[in-house]
Parts: sequence; C-alpha cells; structure tokens
Amino acid sequence: MGTIRIAIAGVGNCASSLIQGIEYYKSIEESCADASLGLMHYRLGEYTPGDIEVVAAFDIDVRKVNKPLKEAVFARPNCTKVFYPDLPDYPVRVRMGEILDGVAAHMAGYPDERRFIPADEKTCDAAQVLRDSNADMLINYLPVGSEEATRYYAKACLDAGVAFVNCMPVFIASDDDWTRRFSEKNIPLLGDDIKAQIGATIVHRTLAKLFMDRGVKISHTYQLNVGGNTDFLNMLNHGRLKSKKISKTEAVHSQITHQLTSEDIHIGPSDYVPWMNDNKVCFLRMEGRGFGNIPLNIELRLSVEDSPNSAGVVIDAIRCCKLAKDRGVGGALLSPSAYFMKHPPTQFSDEEARQKVEEFIANKRER
Repeated sequence: MGTIRIAIAGVGNCASSLIQGIEYYKSIEESCADASLGLMHYRLGEYTPGDIEVVAAFDIDVRKVNKPLKEAVFARPNCTKVFYPDLPDYPVRVRMGEILDGVAAHMAGYPDERRFIPADEKTCDAAQVLRDSNADMLINYLPVGSEEATRYYAKACLDAGVAFVNCMPVFIASDDDWTRRFSEKNIPLLGDDIKAQIGATIVHRTLAKLFMDRGVKISHTYQLNVGGNTDFLNMLNHGRLKSKKISKTEAVHSQITHQLTSEDIHIGPSDYVPWMNDNKVCFLRMEGRGFGNIPLNIELRLSVEDSPNSAGVVIDAIRCCKLAKDRGVGGALLSPSAYFMKHPPTQFSDEEARQKVEEFIANKRER
C-alpha cells in the first residue's frame, strides 16, 4: 500500500512524541513481542506505524522555523520526554506558518524557554506546500484557542485536496458548514480534539457510563487538570478556552442520560505548574446516589505524560484517514472521529465507537 505522507501544523510536544513514536515502532520487528506495546493496532488495515512519513511541517517559533525537522522536534519550548533521540535526517525543514491567533499575548511575560517566540520570517503558502509535498493529510497540532489559524489550515487542505486530522478543540469536523465543504470535494475529515490513550476524558467518560449502566444518578462531578507544558501555559488565558471547555464537557456529558446544570459539572484546565513539564495530573470527583437514594462518591488522581498519551491515538487516526482516502471516501469520518476525538460529529459510547471503528477498518462500514 506504500507510505502515508503527513504534514504537521505545530511542531510542539505532541508532534515530537508522534515522530519519535513512528521511528520507535519502525525500529521494532513486527514479530517481536514488544511490537504492539502501547498501540491499539500495530497493523491497521495494511498500514503499520513505520509506513507514516512526515513530508512537511509548519511552525512559527524562531527556534524551529527553517530548522531540520529532526532538530525542531527537540527545540524549546518542547519539554516532553525524549524516548527515541536518534531520529533520521528527514528531508524536511520547518516552514513559517501564519501566526494569526496562534500565540497568546500573555506568554510574553514568561521566560524564553517556556513560551513561543515568533520568527521574523515571511510566511509560506500552506496550500502550495501541501501540494508540492504530495501530502496525504495535515495533522493539526496548533495551540488551544487558535480558531483563525485552524480555519486557515483547514482551508489550505480544501484548496490542496489534502485530508485534515484536527487534533485541536476548534470545531471543523463537528461543524456542518466545514463538513459540507470537505464532503463536496470528497476529502476525508477527522476531528475534533483528540482523546488521549488513557487520559482524563476517556477515564471520566468510562466512569460516567459505569454510573449510568449501574443505575447510579450523578449529582455532581468535576475534572481539574494541571500541567507544565506550553499547552497549559497557553490556557492561562481563559479567553482561549471556550471551545476546549465545550469539547471536554460535552464528551463527558454525552455519556450521562440525565441533565446536569453548568453548576453541577465542571471540566477544564485549572493551572500551569512549570516544573511539571509535559506531565499532566487530573483530579476527578464524581458524586451520585445509588440504591435507596444513598450517596456515594469516587475520587481519582491520574498522572500521565501528556503528549505520548495523545500520540498513541493519533497514530491510529492517521491510518484510518489514509484508509478512507484509499477507498475514495470523503467528508467527516464518523466512526473514527467518535472513537478518537472528544467532540466528533456524532457521539457514541466508547464501546460502541470502538466496534464501529473495527468495522470501518475491516471495510464493513464506509465512514
């Protein structure tokens, strides 16, 4: 089947983990006992992780723009764990993207190693770069709150005939107008807002579904998250959080069969702790009433390395997107979006979404 040619918008921690992961799994023989360690699928359809090839990359930071990709993925302010340092010499240099609303103004007050430093370079034509690189798809890893910038890259994909995997909480795949535009051009679209492998959202959703299945009515719940990467620094500006809070809240609320008021369900980023780097800690509480109207509650603390946790899902999203492209299927990919994303066009339980994805992979379901 050949390779999967991806472009990346935003060479941050998530991109670093994804690229390291591609090379890590490429270095392991499929017959090795550890080949599938940390993967939902080693072979997805005809594709393994090693079939993914980065052919273009966009960023705006002076430490990454015009730099070789193998250097840019480890440049500051990236701070995720380095688990595969010996990257090959990719024939890719990072191109200067459009800044638009991609940089939060409050970051200027933080040390250089913690914030974005925009490069004084002429921006490239993203659509033309996508055409020239013959990319199959663009992976959107822009910072939370980059509404205009995400739409810019989504339009570039439409102009270039390239699929779009939207890992960020800007509503593209879950927006009727954007899905219509991708459907009319028969271009695959997958989104919005990636779920982590074992992250706060998937754990919260699973517990909410457990409460419902076991007849316990949820009365109150919160999910508080802290971390030390640029994502958490960026989100100190609460004006950038509207879509993020909607995405995370709806992801959990969709598993609850009764209504909770905004005062009864609180989900979202809480604070930035620099020394935590790419570690993320979630504090989760659920209160409910069970048999005989007797109260019960759960409290949970989850600690994860944020970006590899995301890459473990994106690596499947990429391959599902390529299967759709191979099969001539365009528009929003409903099944993969429902399983891999927090804010898909249609919400299902995770168990049902997983079954639909397996049917999609086996070519028993078109989208």
